[in-house]
Amino acid sequence: MQVFLREAIGVAQGDEVLFSDYHNDGEMWKGTGPRERRKRITFSPAFRAPPVVQVTPSLWDIDHGANTRIDISAENVTAEGFDVVFRTWSDTRVARIRLRWLAIGAAYHPDDWQGVD
Repeated sequence: MQVFLREAIGVAQGDEVLFSDYHNDGEMWKGTGPRERRKRITFSPAFRAPPVVQVTPSLWDIDHGANTRIDISAENVTAEGFDVVFRTWSDTRVARIRLRWLAIGAAYHPDDWQGVD
């Protein structure tokens, strides 16, 4: 648990298309077995410390002919950003994925005099 005492709290959010493999017969659509896609998300401005990050699908377009197998996570979280990671496996066919993310953490405030000598 993160506890904030007398600090500014920042909330950053975004919506990212991670991939669209249907039209180009990409690996997520035509492949089988373990597959993974990563994308680096950068916070602007940066947080004071690594925030709490929540990632969820906001659009998924998946073939109905096989089981839906997805694993979505935020990895390598720093004050500057994080990696959103999508994984699937076996015979799951994924045409496209869009992800929504939310980051909450300690933020800089103008009264902090950040960068002042």
